[in-house]
Amino acid sequence: MKTNMKTGILGAIIAFALVAFTTPKEMKKINVETSTINWTGEKITGSHTGTISFLQGYMELTDGKLSGGKFIVDMNSIEVTDLKAGKGKEKLEGHLNSDDFFGVNNHPTATFLIKTAAEKSAGVYGVSGDLTIKGKTNPIAFDLKMDGNSASTTLVIDRTKYDIRYGSGSFFDNLGDKTIYDDFTLDINIQL
Repeated sequence: MKTNMKTGILGAIIAFALVAFTTPKEMKKINVETSTINWTGEKITGSHTGTISFLQGYMELTDGKLSGGKFIVDMNSIEVTDLKAGKGKEKLEGHLNSDDFFGVNNHPTATFLIKTAAEKSAGVYGVSGDLTIKGKTNPIAFDLKMDGNSASTTLVIDRTKYDIRYGSGSFFDNLGDKTIYDDFTLDINIQL
């Protein structure tokens, strides 16, 4: 009986200590309706712009500071905004969805998982994590600005790291003015 009582008291002390010294974490879902991703892809003869949408995501806050998160992008939502319907828009969107680029039929989502986040200055975090596009995962690091219930960043991504080599001068010779640059840019605005 004394052993059971000691075990019970010890268990209560441990439980109290865990509660007392546990840092409060909060998971905040992103608002996929108001969060935006704008992309820009460039080639020798110009550039194209467009949008893509979040499917879901969350940010993890510890004591009000960014500490983690995960974001899933709906690759089926790729849209070209610099071309009009009937003037090349549908053709480019189809090509971006094809296996030459994002292979959306086999890879309908892309994900980003925050592994570390450290505040560098007021509201600016150095973030690192794993980005998965077209089934390939690579580490990526960037600065993220947080302001209340919003966050923003600009990412420059080398598409060839995700096995997207179509028109890349790094892999194909004699492309001339058909060369598409390896890097594309994402301007991201997240609303919680």
